[in-house]
Amino acid sequence: MNREEIKGLLPHREPMLLLDDAEVVGDEAVGHVTVTGDEFFVRGHFPGDPVVPGVILCEMLAQNCCVLLGEAMSGEGRAPLYTSLDKVRFRHPVRPGDTVELRCRITREHGAFHFAHGEALVGDVPCCSADMSFALVPADGVADGGR
Repeated sequence: MNREEIKGLLPHREPMLLLDDAEVVGDEAVGHVTVTGDEFFVRGHFPGDPVVPGVILCEMLAQNCCVLLGEAMSGEGRAPLYTSLDKVRFRHPVRPGDTVELRCRITREHGAFHFAHGEALVGDVPCCSADMSFALVPADGVADGGR
């Protein structure tokens, strides 16, 4: 799915909608983000040596995970909220010009809670990995993003 299709799934909007594209391949969501260097989170982090902040890499992973939750969200009028982030590892910096490939899979579900593992790579180089969880809440409890 492209950015416009992703907007139909996620409540995020610019500048916080980070995914350029995403698709479900088997039991994984595979998404991409090309970092141009013009993003708000890169301009001041760090002048002269720009690096994507780790928390932004985690948000990219979270948005990609939500592609897997699409059917549960839209079918029930629910929106995802991050509930935990665990075992985060940063292995390599992401810089302007890099295209980040995001790979996420749901590892288990319990009621409204969905647990996932995600990895961010640039080429074959692992940059970030994390275990995450999300709660699916009624969409009226989250800003509707103009929908």
